[in-house]
Amino acid sequence: MLAKIAHIEEQNQKAVEAGGKYIARHHERGKLTARERIELLVDEGSAFLELMPLAGWGSDFAVGASMVTGIGVVEGVECMIVANDPTVKGGALNPMSLRKSFRAAEIAERNWLPTINLTESGGADLPTQKDIFIPGGKGFRDLTRASARKQPTISVVFGNSTAGGAYVPGMSDYVIMVKEQAKVFLAGPPLVKMATGEESDDESLGGAEMHSRISGSSDFLAVDEHDAIRLARRTVARLNWRKKGSTPDPTSYAEPDLDPEELLDLFPEDLKEPFDPRDAILRIVDGTGPGNEVAFDEFKPLYGSALVTGWAKLHGHPIGIIANARGVLMSEEAQKAAQFIQLANQKDTPLLFLHNTTGYMVGAEYEQGGIIKHGAMMINAVSNSKVPHLTVIMGASFGAGNYGMNGRAYDPRFLFTWPSAKSAVMGPAQLAGVMEIVARESAEKKGMPWNQEEFDGIKAFVMQMVEDQSLPEFLSGLVYDDGVIDPRDTRTVLGICLSVIDNQPIEGAMNFGVFRM
Repeated sequence: MLAKIAHIEEQNQKAVEAGGKYIARHHERGKLTARERIELLVDEGSAFLELMPLAGWGSDFAVGASMVTGIGVVEGVECMIVANDPTVKGGALNPMSLRKSFRAAEIAERNWLPTINLTESGGADLPTQKDIFIPGGKGFRDLTRASARKQPTISVVFGNSTAGGAYVPGMSDYVIMVKEQAKVFLAGPPLVKMATGEESDDESLGGAEMHSRISGSSDFLAVDEHDAIRLARRTVARLNWRKKGSTPDPTSYAEPDLDPEELLDLFPEDLKEPFDPRDAILRIVDGTGPGNEVAFDEFKPLYGSALVTGWAKLHGHPIGIIANARGVLMSEEAQKAAQFIQLANQKDTPLLFLHNTTGYMVGAEYEQGGIIKHGAMMINAVSNSKVPHLTVIMGASFGAGNYGMNGRAYDPRFLFTWPSAKSAVMGPAQLAGVMEIVARESAEKKGMPWNQEEFDGIKAFVMQMVEDQSLPEFLSGLVYDDGVIDPRDTRTVLGICLSVIDNQPIEGAMNFGVFRM
């Protein structure tokens, strides 16, 4: 596990260093990097939960997708922070940047967070404009809808914010521009010359002072980057922002009964080996103490034992937990999960899903026993549940088991993976085996000879491809999770997420779809 964690840390470092030599050039110009700006923006000593740092991994684009996103506390207010990385192609947005920014906007909307954009971008990455132009308009739509919901949007402009990038400050509630650095215009001097024949310069066309004194597009003129960050913090301080949900007393809970460091040793290298999720649960949830006499109250422990369900607290927040004890989900487990999800909705309690599943059981006995309708019952419950869902993929997450356990397609508020995680339609060996059976039967029907040696080569290629595409960094690169985390950080990460969720009241579903009994 330590080796896998080290590998993920190396990949994360690629995002930090994505600007290469341009980081030094950026500093030479007296400018701060995206992460330095964030560090000064958030409250001293507070945590910044970076989200989707591996976006773009394995693609043609830089790891990190030319931006940094995450949740930070500014003047005591939890905010979504989106910072362009100007050291990577001038902060230009590519298709992976869109995925990342759209997910950040979704998290902000669903968890009632103000958004702070630290803006310095040349707009769209022109070589990939066909993949950006049409869907990219959603970003501006999200800004205006956030304002209509009374979710504040703040834009701090540190440099170029041109073309589509100009609409970020143009559609924000509050705009701060840095003197002699910010340049905000729909078209720069060269394009204006081509379009209208007009001669102009950056400052008169879109400089911070012009926008602050003449156009009115800027609300505050900052003398430098540090002053801009000070003004951003003062703006947040004056938002009159209050949590609408309930916030537990931080002194009302105890640390886990078992040592979280031991999470490193618990999870098997071979995902086929059994793993008792209770060992992980007791190292993540609050320990026994005042107001929490039992760390984990298991629900229906003797029925559907391949799935563990129960109630706990995490940083004082009540949660329901659904965790795979053995990889396979059968009818009993599916029905147990559906009932438990209904109970969580009845008492307005968030749910935490801990994945280690190979999917739903197959075979004549199980088909005759109704595995399809029972699996559908569980997926129905997950789909229509209204309480917030958190998902951590610890190990395997294959097939429809990914769906039933609240995978990405089922809108979890947050989804994280461990470095040990793997996710795909099915495991590489199973997929290759199915291919071989189908290919053999096809050859027999056509009366063609079977070439085992030739197929073994294809089989090896397919198995390696599926293995590579099921790894956490590959899935994280596609923004199918919100980050790959060290297992030892699970409690802290989930604690931040639950605090964010408590920005508004939790209300469970009043009804579900038709359950096929």
